[in-house]
Amino acid sequence: MSQARIIDGKAFAAQLREQVAADVANLKAQHGLTPGLAVVLVGEDPASQVYVRSKGEQTLAAGMHSETHRLPAETSQAELLSLVERLNDDPAIHGVLVQFPVPDHMSQAAIVAAISPDKDVDGLTVTNAGRLASGLPALTACTPAGCMVLLKDVVGDLRGKRAVVVGRSNLMGKPMAQLLLAADCTVTIAHSRTQDLAAVCREADILVAAVGRPQMVKGDWIKPGATVIDVGINRIPKEDGKTRLVGDVDFEAAKEVAGAITPVPGGVGPMTIAMLLANTVSAAKRLNGIAE
Repeated sequence: MSQARIIDGKAFAAQLREQVAADVANLKAQHGLTPGLAVVLVGEDPASQVYVRSKGEQTLAAGMHSETHRLPAETSQAELLSLVERLNDDPAIHGVLVQFPVPDHMSQAAIVAAISPDKDVDGLTVTNAGRLASGLPALTACTPAGCMVLLKDVVGDLRGKRAVVVGRSNLMGKPMAQLLLAADCTVTIAHSRTQDLAAVCREADILVAAVGRPQMVKGDWIKPGATVIDVGINRIPKEDGKTRLVGDVDFEAAKEVAGAITPVPGGVGPMTIAMLLANTVSAAKRLNGIAE
């Protein structure tokens, strides 16, 4: 059997960003509207700093208004919620995102609940999760939305496909399953406690790994010809003392079996920020009564 097609997330993300930039230019020209995204970072988490800087750069590159609010780790939850409230009320801001993780003295649930559902470009609020589950228009979590773009291009018609999502987080596993259901897949949500997880994975025409364990999904867990979407981003040590990024799938073994697979890095990751920009444009249109 020939090796799997490697799904180039960077190329897809570049196309999507071009589309977003064209949308933004159109909104400015026709409606005098500049979509605005505010990102809030609390503390000094190194990975979060990289993400936040990249989000700001790509927002500006798409012609949008970008704000980054950096707060010290000792900021109180009340101060953070006050900032979120101000951003909710700011007509120049259409997307509000608090970068997680936050320091231990803060409640992620309380922060998500404070974000206006109309500006919840991460798709995390109960309102947007409920709208997604009910089949209503919703701002959808960026990573699963990006995965769906890749799947629709690679697989084409998803109807009737058996899909297995390994992971059940609110940010990834649950919305991914809802999106696959909406595309008429037969969906199983599995996780680290699933009995005989390998056998469950082998049933999948579409396997989405989002469990946060490096190289957990082995090559012999994959149905020959399946499409594998690896959402994991894990840093593991190399022999020279440095580290490298790997996914939740054993890529080298899996690519010998799968029909198509996303690499790490360069697969799902680039799609996440591109979908964030697209969500911000959607939010700007809805908040201003402009048809999408």
